[in-house]
Amino acid sequence: MDYSGITNEGFILGMSALAAGISMLAAGFAGLGQGQATGKASEAVGRQPEAKNDIQQVMIIGLAMTETSGIYGLLVALILLFINPLVGML
Repeated sequence: MDYSGITNEGFILGMSALAAGISMLAAGFAGLGQGQATGKASEAVGRQPEAKNDIQQVMIIGLAMTETSGIYGLLVALILLFINPLVGML
């Protein structure tokens, strides 16, 4: 195959779209992690109802930290797709 028709800008835009898709995996995996953490916290409260406040406090802090990785992944994807600072480097 002859790839001589691909411009540098087209290549960077294509790779940026691929990188944006990969960075969105962070949001997906963050959602899976949050679901697992919530399930485990529910199990822990079911076993020790007297420790509900402590379990809930730790779970909320952990969920906030997990959510930030998903937000960062979304932010990177949006920057790569719409702002695309790499195109100006050519």
